[in-house]
Amino acid sequence: MPVRQWLSAVVILLFLFLAGCDSQSDRAPAIGVAYVGPETLNLRKDLAPKSPASGTVKHGDRLEILATRRRFIKVRTPRNIEGWTDGRLLMTPEQMDSLRHMAENAALLPSQGAAAAYEPLNMHTEPSRQAPSFHRISENAKVDVVAHRVAPRVQNQESAAAGTAKIKPPAPARKPKAKQTARIPRPPMPIAPHPPANWLALSRSPAPETPAVPASAMPEPPKTKAGGAAGQSTPAAPMDDWDLVRTRDGKAGWVLSRLLAMAIPDEVAQYAEGHRITSYFALSDVPDGGRTRHNWLWTTITHSGQPYEFDSVRVFTWSLRRHRYETAYIEKNVKGYYPVETSMTPAANKKLFNEKVGVASPAFSVVTEADDGQVSRTLFAFSGNRVRVVSREPYRRVPEMLDLRVAGSVPAAMETAAPSGKRSWFARLRPDFMQWFK
Repeated sequence: MPVRQWLSAVVILLFLFLAGCDSQSDRAPAIGVAYVGPETLNLRKDLAPKSPASGTVKHGDRLEILATRRRFIKVRTPRNIEGWTDGRLLMTPEQMDSLRHMAENAALLPSQGAAAAYEPLNMHTEPSRQAPSFHRISENAKVDVVAHRVAPRVQNQESAAAGTAKIKPPAPARKPKAKQTARIPRPPMPIAPHPPANWLALSRSPAPETPAVPASAMPEPPKTKAGGAAGQSTPAAPMDDWDLVRTRDGKAGWVLSRLLAMAIPDEVAQYAEGHRITSYFALSDVPDGGRTRHNWLWTTITHSGQPYEFDSVRVFTWSLRRHRYETAYIEKNVKGYYPVETSMTPAANKKLFNEKVGVASPAFSVVTEADDGQVSRTLFAFSGNRVRVVSREPYRRVPEMLDLRVAGSVPAAMETAAPSGKRSWFARLRPDFMQWFK
C-alpha cells in the first residue's frame, strides 16, 4: 500500500475517533443559568400549546438557558433534556439565595399560631400574586404564621391589557331597500302667522338681570384621598394581606391571609364576631370533669389592609361553675404588631410570682403603638382569672429583613454560564483536521 493512501486512511480513522469521543461538542452553548420555581414544572418540546412534554423538573433544579423568545425560555436539564417553559416560572440565582435566607430568618421567628388552608394554596417567594410559587400547601394542612405584610394588589399585565383593549362593536345590519313606488307630491306649506300688534313694545322691554354670585360662595369640587380634585387623580389601589408561613419541613413563603384560618377550637373562635384572628396562644390548662380545657389569649383585627397586625387583645378563661368561656381581659382600639409572645417566667421574678400558689404566673407580652407614634412592649401576668400589667418598656421594631425583592427577570438577570466542562485536546484540534479535507 502506498504511503500516501496509508496516511489518508489513518487521518480518516482518527477523525472518526475524535467525532465519537467529543459527543458533547455538538450541544448548544448555554447563555445563562436559572432555577425551577414551582414544585414541579413540565418542559415542552415546542412553543405550541399542545406540544408534548419533553421532561419534568422540580423546584430548585439548576437549568441552563439556551435561547429566549419573548417571555418563553429554552432550557436544558442536567440530564441533557431540552425544552421550553415560561420565564415567569423560573428563578434567578439571586432569588434562590434570597429564598434560602428568608427560610433561615423565618425559622428564628416565634410562631403566632397554627393555621389551616381552606383549599390547596400556593406559597410565593414575595407578598405578590405575580411572584413565583414554589410549594403547594394541601387542604387542611397546618402551617405556622410568623409574619404579616400588606401589599398592593397588582393585576396581571396580560389580563389588564386584555381588559383595556378596545373591542369593535358589531356592524349594524343593513336594512333591505324599500321598493321604489310612485312619489306623491307634498302639500304646500301653510301661510306664516302675522306678528302681534305691539311687537315693537315687546322688543324694547329690558331683560331681568341675574344677581352676581361671589366667588367665595361657589362650592368647591370634591377631593379624592390623594388631595386632588375629582377626576384628576386615580383611586388608591386595593391592598392584600399576606402572611409569612412556615411549614413543618422548614419551608417559608407568603400566602394570602384570607385563605388561612387559625386552628383555634370552635368553642373559642365563635366569639370572634366576624373579626379575623391574627394570633392565639394557650396560657394554662384547666381540668374539668375528666377533660382538659385551656385559657386562651388571642389578637384580632377588624378591617383588612392595615399596616399593623391587630387592634384588639383578649383573654378567655374557662369557668368551672358555668362550664363555658368568659372574658377575663380585653383591650380594644390599639395598633399592635408582631411578635406576641408567651412564657412561663421563672419564680425568681417577684413581680410574676404568685405567693398563694407558690409558682410563677404565665406571662405574655404585646407590642403596641401609641397615638404619638411611640412603640412600647407591655408585659402582662396571668394568675388565676386575673390579668395585670407588670411592665411597659420602649420597643424598637426589627428592620425588614424577610422581604424577597430581587429586581430583574430571568432573561435580564441570568447568571453567565460557565463552560460545562474542559474540552479535550482532540476537540481543539478538530477544526484543523476539517481544513485538510477542504
